[in-house]
Amino acid sequence: MSISLLGAAEVRSLAEQLDLHPAKSLGQNFVIDANTCQKIVRLAVISQGDHVVEIGPGLGSLTLALLQATNQVSAIEIDNRLAKQLPITAASHGVPDKQLKILNQDALQVFDIPGNPTKLVANLPYNVSVPVLLSFLERFPSITSGVVMVQTEVAERLAAKPGSKTYGVPSAKAAWWCDMILADSVSRSVFWPVPNVDSSLVKFIRHEPLGDEALRRRTFDLVDRAFGQRRKMLRSIYAEIYGGSGEAETALISAGIDPTIRGESLSIEKFAAIAKQLDRR
Repeated sequence: MSISLLGAAEVRSLAEQLDLHPAKSLGQNFVIDANTCQKIVRLAVISQGDHVVEIGPGLGSLTLALLQATNQVSAIEIDNRLAKQLPITAASHGVPDKQLKILNQDALQVFDIPGNPTKLVANLPYNVSVPVLLSFLERFPSITSGVVMVQTEVAERLAAKPGSKTYGVPSAKAAWWCDMILADSVSRSVFWPVPNVDSSLVKFIRHEPLGDEALRRRTFDLVDRAFGQRRKMLRSIYAEIYGGSGEAETALISAGIDPTIRGESLSIEKFAAIAKQLDRR
């Protein structure tokens, strides 16, 4: 039996059956367009050998499209009703037993996924999209690439490069683990209920980290400090940790950084170079 996909009428019917009123607090805007789901799967380059972790499967529109491409999906769903319904929906659409695993948890509290996932696909609500993505990149090094659907404003920030207006903490931290690419925009009409914000797809491809965990923590602290005081020059921002602006200026010059520039000009590699200077003190 082949796996069939959900349509708009069935999504609404399932919601009615569950007495489900999409919760704004959980960012519940369900995808009702099968073509969009299949496009996401293509962009994520899912193959039969992949173990895909999906965050926020909802009623299963994207889940079923993923299961057309691979025989192993671990779906993380915080809503208890949706977590219980998903395997029932999957079975009725032709998904064989054991291809779909459900984790009824808050994605931010997931620290273990049996079977080492290789790809990540997610429809992430605005309020948790960045922390969820960064936490999964940190906790699951086996994830080599993926596609996330987020509010367009967040997508632009994640994919931003140094020097751009949208470059900030999310851009710099994500770049520690991977290259982020704005892949496509998503019409509001593919969601139910229709959201009042635009959405986009961001594709990421993991690269080797820039250092060990200790260096990452020091580097991220420097990133947080720099973007917490955007208007200040780096020598002023880092004066506290170096014991004075003169000492900070010397360290920055040693790292090959102009001490008078601001944080938005620096790539994550440059922040890491500054962090390495802290090690040499």
